Formats: sequence, C-alpha cells, structure tokens
Amino acid sequence: MLIFRLFSVITLVFLSGCASSPEKPDALEEVVEPVKIAELKEKTQPGDVKTAIDPDVMYMLMAAELAGQRGQYAIALEGYMEAAKRVKDPRFAERAAKIAMYMKDSHKTDEAVSLWLRQDPENSTARKIAALSALRTGNKQAAVDHLSAVLKTDPAGFEKTALELANVMQNDGKSDFFYEVLDVLAVKNPDQAVVYFVQSLLAMEMKNNALAEKKVQQALNIQPDWDKALIFQAQIAVFSGDLTKAKNLLRNAVVKYPENDKLKKLLAQVLIKTAEYEAAAEVYQGIVLANPKDAESQIALALVYLQLDRDGKAEDIFKQLLGQSEWQNQASFYLGKIEEKRGHTQKALAWFDKVAEGPLVFESGLSVVSLLVKDRKFDEADTRLNLLSSQFPKQKLRIILMQAGLYGQQEQYEKGFKLLTDALAGQPDQRDLLYTRALMAERINRPDVLEADLKKILAKNPDDAEALNALGYSLLDHADRYVDAEKYLQQALKLQPNEAVIMDSFGWLQFKQGKLMQALDYLERAYAKQQESEIAAHLAEVLWALGRKEEARKIFNTAIKKAPEDEYLLDFQKRILNGEE
Repeated sequence: MLIFRLFSVITLVFLSGCASSPEKPDALEEVVEPVKIAELKEKTQPGDVKTAIDPDVMYMLMAAELAGQRGQYAIALEGYMEAAKRVKDPRFAERAAKIAMYMKDSHKTDEAVSLWLRQDPENSTARKIAALSALRTGNKQAAVDHLSAVLKTDPAGFEKTALELANVMQNDGKSDFFYEVLDVLAVKNPDQAVVYFVQSLLAMEMKNNALAEKKVQQALNIQPDWDKALIFQAQIAVFSGDLTKAKNLLRNAVVKYPENDKLKKLLAQVLIKTAEYEAAAEVYQGIVLANPKDAESQIALALVYLQLDRDGKAEDIFKQLLGQSEWQNQASFYLGKIEEKRGHTQKALAWFDKVAEGPLVFESGLSVVSLLVKDRKFDEADTRLNLLSSQFPKQKLRIILMQAGLYGQQEQYEKGFKLLTDALAGQPDQRDLLYTRALMAERINRPDVLEADLKKILAKNPDDAEALNALGYSLLDHADRYVDAEKYLQQALKLQPNEAVIMDSFGWLQFKQGKLMQALDYLERAYAKQQESEIAAHLAEVLWALGRKEEARKIFNTAIKKAPEDEYLLDFQKRILNGEE
C-alpha cells in the first residue's frame, strides 16, 4: 500500500521473512527525473506535429534537440520555450517544463507550465508540476490553486497526486509547509476525506502523533469505511506505543469489515508485537483458510508457529511452499533453521545451501558459518566467511564481527583484537565494533581498553543496557569497584528488568557483597528465564555457599552435560567441587 511506502516512520515490520514485491517509483518522481532530450526523436518529431510549422520553428526544434544531446540544457530550454510560444502544440511546452524542472529553474518552470496549461488546461501532469513548483518555491496561494484544480478535474486521482507530492516534500524537508497548504485546501473543500488523510500522514512525519490522530479521525468521520485510513489510525496508535488501542481499533474494524484482509494482517502483526502468538495464529489461519493461495500469510503463520514451538506445523507449510519459485528461498532458509534447532547439522547445512537468491542468501551464509564453528570446523568456516566477504562487500561490518567471533571461538584473542582495532580506525564510533573489542580486550587482559570502549558507547547512548551490563559485570573482578559496578548494573536493570543476563550480573554482585539471599533471588529468576552455562555456574556457587550442596550439584550436572567444555562450569568444578572432594 502506498502509505506504507511513502513514510518510513510508519512502516511496521513485526515479523521477518514476509517478502513483498518491489514497488514502482511514483509517477511524479518519473516526471522530474533527468530529461533525455534525444527521446524527442521518437515522441515529438517535428514532422509528426499536425500544426503547421514554419522553417524558423523547425530550425529551433532541431537546434534544441542537438543541444539536449550535448547536455546544453539552457539552449535546449530556450529552443523549446520559443517553439511552444509560436506553435499551439502542448508537447513543446511540456518538454520545456520538464527541462526547466531538471535544471531547478523555478521561474522558467512556472513560465513553461503556465504556457502548457493554457494549451492543455485539463492536463494532470502539468498541474502536478505546477503544484510541485509552487510548493518548492513557497508560493502557498499558487499551490492551493493548482491542487484545487486537480481536486476538481480529477477527484479520483487526487489522492495519488497528493501522496506523490507528500513524498517529494518529505524528501525536501518541507512537510510542514505542505501541511499548511492542505489546511487552506481543507477549508475550501471540507467534505474531502483525502485532504485530512494526507495531513495525517504529514503530521506523523512531523512527529506530531496527536495531530495525526485528529486528522485521520476527521477523514474517517467523512468516509468511515475507508480501510486505508482505518489501518493508518491503528498504525498511529502502534507508533505512539498504545498497542491496546491499536488492537481494539483493528478488532472493531475486522468485525465491521470481515472480508478485509489488510485489516486482519495488521491485527496479526500487532498481536505478534504484544507476543500474543496464539491469537495471531488464529488470525492468519482464518486468512489462509479463506485464501489458500496467500503465500505471504502462510509464511507469516509458519513463523508464528515457530514462536509457539510448533515446528512440525511450520515445517509442513514451508515444504508446501517449496513448489513455488517465489518462496523457495525463504522456505529453504526456515527449514534450515528448524533442522538447526533440532541439532541436525548436516540437514540444516543442506537447506541453507539451497538459498540461492534474495535477501536471505547472506543470512543463510552466516548460519552456515555459525554451524561450522559450533562443530569446530574452523578452516571451512573461515573459507565460507571469505566467500561471503567477496559476495557481499556491503556487509563488511557484519562479516568483521563474525570473523572476530571465529577468532574468539579458537581462542585467538589477539588476532580478534587486532582485527577490530583495524576496523575501528575507519569507524571509530561504531557501536558494535567497540562493544566486541571490549569483550575481546577482557580476554587479553586489557581492562583499560574494555572500560574505555564501553564508556565511549555510553557517552553516545547512556541507556545502552547491554553496554551498562558488560561494564558493570567487568568491574566485579575488583572489590574496590563494586560501587561503580552497582551503579551501572542498577541502571541496566531499570532499563531491562526482565533480561536474564542482567539479573545474573546483579545477582553475582550481591554474592560478591555477601548478600546471599538477594543473590539467590536474582540468580534463580535469571536461570528460570535462561538456562545458560554461566548463570548455572553462578547459581550453583550461591547454593553451595548457602549449604544447599545437593541442589548445587544437580544444577551443575545438568549444565555440564549440555556444555562439557564451558569455562565457567569447569572453573566451578575445579574451585568448589574438586576442593570438596
């Protein structure tokens, strides 16, 4: 839908993997793109003009054509302008207007368009260019007049024109001025819902959610069954953070318009955003049942099934979609993810290697590298990573981060540190490079670099919970830094109170401070959320310190079976369990 394409601020992507066909450029953008004068030979040969042309005009047209081919647009413009004045054929004025617009000559554009409209007053393209020129030069009255003419002569096409103009004005940073023009237009045409609708879009672009809501409601008051406005009203609620309101609006709309799949799909996306996966699945099931050929909704339903751990149902859908060339690559990717989750490495690799084109080729390549690293096939992983590097030069950052991870898995920390340091020379403020180098610095005993990198991240974004947690946790190795550690970890916990790794860090701080019961509370909650090896080692040590040794052994034994080479578990075993024996 056009509204999603025009304004990125309101594009909601809640679920990855749902592909869509590429959009064509807006007609207005095609109007103002660079003019190829040579095209005149095909479209406006002097011999094709039915109006009598005297030799002087013929010479002007030929000279204009030659000048255009040589890139001498000023000469070409003058030739077409003079021809347009002498011959009653709007094609010459049209060409002059487009050249003038390409040259960003507003005065000549207005002159040519004025002539064009005198010769062809109903021409919608001429009106668009006239309106755009008036908007760009800040001529409010002229813009209102031209838009009023479009609204009068082509009411059905006004929405498309207004949205195209809104797109250009957004790119020019003049959305607020266009909004003011539409305000005047609304006074002259109070019964036109589309005017208020476009104002609502512009208000969102201007980050005025309340005004956007007011204007879209005005549009709906005039045209209550307009699905595009209903959808946008719900999107405003989502963008404002009021997901409950968005759900209520969409549920009411779906009840009122049960055949409208656009409303149902947005409702499903909002339900996914609020982690109501069962309800989202029901919505998508209804859509697919009514339209079995809706492959995009099938993909979305399968992804919801994965969230619900119904991998078998998801697998059935993906395998059905393998027969459709448009969806083969996505289906293969997610079938690979299912096999990866099951621990079937070879099957997963085979599926990932079937992803031959599209946006998931790179992701498939990374998944292959991750699986090879997990199986400790480092040479093959490195070869694959080098291949990705040559295939996807624009993904350089992610490849560097993956390469650093590969070095880390092989305990080649110095090589990883150097790789990241070299990358930071070109991007000294890049957050992920700084964060990853900080972790690598810890491994080579460079606490100064670790702290400096994390503080640099926090200087730019004080609410980066991951950096706060990493910095706070790193300071727990120094008893004289517990106060600083607590400050960072409390802030991280405030930002993400339910994040397992942050609860683990704060619990470990409590243990270091001798607050065993507080430590136990945080670590048990962290372990319940994420049974990760380091959290297991921390919880086992706290239980041991409290005298609950059998519980500690049970947690340790469970964890060590899953990760027999984990350094934190082995450290606990060496310091605590072996010492006991």
